Formats: sequence, structure tokens, C-alpha cells
Amino acid sequence: MIPVIIISVLSILSMIFLILKFPSLKIKGFQTDTFYIPVLIGALILLIFPLFNKDELFHIITSNSSLNPLKILVLFICVSLMSIALDEAGFFNYIAYKFINKFKASQIKLFISLYILVSILTVFTSNDIVILTFTPFILYFSKRGNINPIPYLVMEFVAANTYSMILSIGNPTNIYLSSIFNITFLDYFLHMILPGLITGVFTFITLFILFYKKLKEPITVFDVSDVKLKNKVLCFVSLAHLSLTTIFLAISNYINIEMWIICLVFAASLLIFLITYSIIKKNSFYVLGSVRRIPYSLIPFILSMFTIIMALESYGVFENIRGLIDNIENDKLKVIVYLISSDLSCNIVNNIPMTLAYGSILGSEANIGFVYATIIGSNIGAMLTPIGALAGIMWLRILKHNHVKYSFLDFMKNGLILTGVAIIAASLSLLIFI
Repeated sequence: MIPVIIISVLSILSMIFLILKFPSLKIKGFQTDTFYIPVLIGALILLIFPLFNKDELFHIITSNSSLNPLKILVLFICVSLMSIALDEAGFFNYIAYKFINKFKASQIKLFISLYILVSILTVFTSNDIVILTFTPFILYFSKRGNINPIPYLVMEFVAANTYSMILSIGNPTNIYLSSIFNITFLDYFLHMILPGLITGVFTFITLFILFYKKLKEPITVFDVSDVKLKNKVLCFVSLAHLSLTTIFLAISNYINIEMWIICLVFAASLLIFLITYSIIKKNSFYVLGSVRRIPYSLIPFILSMFTIIMALESYGVFENIRGLIDNIENDKLKVIVYLISSDLSCNIVNNIPMTLAYGSILGSEANIGFVYATIIGSNIGAMLTPIGALAGIMWLRILKHNHVKYSFLDFMKNGLILTGVAIIAASLSLLIFI
């Protein structure tokens, strides 16, 4: 047991170190993320040496059960591909430009309109995609308008990591927990719509108060170049595929088709269209751009973390943690404990490893309220520190690259306030509606 714990702890600490100090590695023009390397090495050590019984691990990976991480990866990668293809066609930038051009006379109006836009797009696509797409655009229009970008950047990050909880496809953590606890797409939505909206309203009010003085400053000059759709055909086709995927996911339980199969079919259909279109037009830009941006690093990361979690579980580590929480007799108090502890744990080990661990801590007979509390924690946990989610690290990297001063400490100062408000709002909504 001790060697497994040591390897697991060292793997996660090394992962955090690389995330903070050396987030990417470039060798002969090829660039890759580094965060998955330590956990991959740790998982390989656990597999090579007889440190735990591997039969259960291989059984789950090769089984047709909801616990199979390969199904969860397929679902997330496929949804990501459709969102990325939509971005490659210029959809997000085009919509953002229309909003900015309409409300550019007032920072307050611009702030509110962009908040609404980011929130809506996050619900139906993915928080990571929205953050990575909108951040460069916010930096661009802030520079052209000679306004402080920080209120808009923080607002975008908070909105994306709040409204991502409303649909199960909004975050890999949602996908994992809803899958292993057999929560259907529609049931998930019906349970999470009110907690998501309530948390969103409370955090928006907090954002508005925090940045009100800055937003009152007038916009003196606002010269933003016209943005057009890069490709109307691909935009329409990508949007149609993503919309149909969402509809079929909503009825998946009634048509008796697993969610990962639905996502795989529509992603494959879109990819075939992209390839065919590229051949006809003799331009591979869109298909290569979409395929290149798929978050491949999550594949070895999730599989490696799953291996580490299974090794720890084989020694009863998570059963002991669950036993401590079970000592709390009041279920409502347990809901709050799962919410707060999962939120804080995100900022110790990152939200994906936290979710994998809590999948085991919750146990197969978990109260559904505990599951939703953990899901909420995995989303809003990204607000406290950049370690909370990989998107936070990438977000800070973009800001640093563009010479925007927003340090780890700055992140935490705002993060403490916003996370505290989000936890209070989410706790109230969970206790009332779930």
C-alpha cells in the first residue's frame, strides 16, 4: 500500500509542478503538453511492478460498463471535435464581433452582453473551447478599444466554469460522473438547470460589484475590424451536427442508445464531411485545423489517472475516506461536505483527478445529491486557483504571452470571493432543488 501511495503522490505533485513551471515542451518544432507525463510514468510503474491486482482494471477497460473510461473519452473527444470545427469555421469570433459592435458604446452594456453570450455558448459547447476561443478575442478588442481587459477576462472565465455544469457535455468531469452513475442526459439537465442558473446569477452580481468602477470608465475609441464567417457552409454543417447531437443526447434514454455512440456517430459524420469538402475544394485547412486542436493529451492523462485511482482503490484508500464522510449523519450536511471538499480538492490535484477519485469515494450506492454536489465542485473549483482546471493554466499562459499582468495571486484574490459566493449559491440551490 505504501509504495502505491508514494508513487501516486509523487506523480500528482510532479504534474502540478510541470503545470506551473513547464506547461509545454517543444522538441524540433513539435510542441506537447507536459501535465500528463508524470502520471503516465506513475501508471506505467504501477502496471509494470506487481503493486496491485490489475485484473479489475483490465476488466473495466475491456467491459461494456458505464465505468469504462474509453467510452467517456470517446464522448468528450467527439463533442470537442464538433465544437472545434465550429470555431475553425469562424462561428465564435463572428458572434462575439456582432455583440461587441452592437454594445460598444458602454462598457457596462458590453460586459453584460458578453457575459450572456459566453454563458449560452458554454452550455451548448464546452467551457474549455469557449475560454480558449474568447480569451484572444477579448484581448484584441480591449486593445483596440483602449479598455482594461481584466474585468472581461475574469467574467469570461467565471461564466464558462459556472454554466458548464448545466449540461453533462459541458465539462469532462460532468461526463465522467454522470456516466458512471448512469445519469441520463435529460435527468442531468433537469437536476442541474436551477443550480447552474442560481450560481450563475450570484457570481454575475459579484463580478459586477468587483469591477463596477472599471466598467464605469468611458470607451473613448473603439475600432474593431469587421469579422466575417470564414466558411458559411462548414459553419452551418458543424452547427447542425452539434445541435443534432444535443437533441439525440436528450432522448438517448428513450431510444436506448448510449451517449458515447451518439457522439461518435455525429463526430464521424462531421469528420467525413470535412474530409470530403477538403478534397472537393482542394483545401485541407479546416479539417487539419480541427483535428490538430483535439485535446489528445487528455487520453493518456485520464487513462493514467484512472490506473492510479484503481490502484489506490484496491487498498481501500477511498473506502476509508468515504467512511469518514459517512460518519456525518445529516445528509444535507454531507451534500455541503461533498461540494466544498471536491471544490478544494480540485485546487490540490486538478479537477479531473479529483473527479476520478471522488467517483470511487462516492461509491456505487451514492445519494444522487452527493453526486451533483461533486459535479458542481468540479466546475466551480476552477475559479479558486489556476490549478483547479487545465483551462485555468492555459488561460494564464495566453495572458502572459500577451503581456497582460494577472498573477497567480491576483487569480486567488478574486477567486476566493467568487468561489465563496458560488459555494453558498450552489449549496442553497442543492438543498432546495435536489
